[in-house]
Amino acid sequence: MWDEFRKFAVKGNVVDLAIGVIIGAAFGGIVTSIVNDIFMPLVGWILGDLDFSNYFLRLGKTVTATSYEEAKKQGAVLGYGKFITVAVNFLIVAWVLFLVVKGINRMRAKEEPQKTPEAPADVKLLTEIRDLLAKRA
Repeated sequence: MWDEFRKFAVKGNVVDLAIGVIIGAAFGGIVTSIVNDIFMPLVGWILGDLDFSNYFLRLGKTVTATSYEEAKKQGAVLGYGKFITVAVNFLIVAWVLFLVVKGINRMRAKEEPQKTPEAPADVKLLTEIRDLLAKRA
């Protein structure tokens, strides 16, 4: 059973998937930082010093805080500003992945297609015979 597991774990696809997940997590951190630390502050500044992370709706009368984190401690709130940030984060990730896949497809298209190996002589002969019989029929 151990040998079977070892063979499964070191297969190319499993290792490639593991590497992809690790790189994806690191890439997600980079994109989150770009959105939270660069993109959203610029959008907020352009729209008049808006801070999307503190946009929320109070659902209870007991909530009196002005920041989202404090308001969550006081009661039920809808944090739609966080949702906007996460949605923008998703759109950026999707766009970057689209560009990566597009670049990979462009590189694949430039590769020369592999030539199919020539059929053996007996297969060629049988193909010619078949084609001649098909023409006569």
